[in-house]
Amino acid sequence: MNSRDTHSEGPDLAALAGLLADGTRAGFCLALLDGRAWTASELARHAGVAASTATEHLNLLVAGGLLAQERQGRHRYVRLADPAMAELIENLASMAPRRAAPAPSLPAVNRSRALARARTCYDHLAGALGVAITTAMTHRGLLDWEHGLTLTGDGTAWLHRLGIPLPPDKRRPPVRSCLDWTERRPHLAGAVGSAVCRHAFDSGWITRVGTGRAVALTDTGRRALREHLGPSDDWSDTGPRP
Repeated sequence: MNSRDTHSEGPDLAALAGLLADGTRAGFCLALLDGRAWTASELARHAGVAASTATEHLNLLVAGGLLAQERQGRHRYVRLADPAMAELIENLASMAPRRAAPAPSLPAVNRSRALARARTCYDHLAGALGVAITTAMTHRGLLDWEHGLTLTGDGTAWLHRLGIPLPPDKRRPPVRSCLDWTERRPHLAGAVGSAVCRHAFDSGWITRVGTGRAVALTDTGRRALREHLGPSDDWSDTGPRP
């Protein structure tokens, strides 16, 4: 097989890389890690580009399979295509070099710190809080890493006690390791990670900070994590009291 044959067969990795090689498109994907659907005009304002430019980039991302779209009336909403795509973006972000930036404003510093403390990564928890929960679950024997990340029998029982049903979707792994781009350590993803995050929102353990991805641990959440995962300094270091 010659080099030309090699390039004409198999996955077109270069095409995927090319979609993320543009700063505006990469910025769109990072913004969509909040797990919500955005309109083209919202993403245009976020990136500081014209609406027509945003539309061109979004068309490429949808055609390339990174984003999915749906229409409601005159509006088009886009979101990351699936959880696996979100985990790909988060993993790439963890390996990307940090860009030098001018001295940030105080609001920008506060936003950055809030994201590092606790945030959503598509549909699961990330940042210091997500990593701390994953670490605590490991120490209590709810997760096992010996032969790849798995949910233990104790972990299944723990979810049952909390009223978190095991997700029935067999197409998605129950647990998956996602490398956190701020902590550089893994946090829990997969169907169980999503279910734990949803339970945390529904039970009032966490609340969103503003309109972005950042979340804050509530007093209810601190008490719940101490009760269900044990005492830890991490439960007091994951954000201001809302």
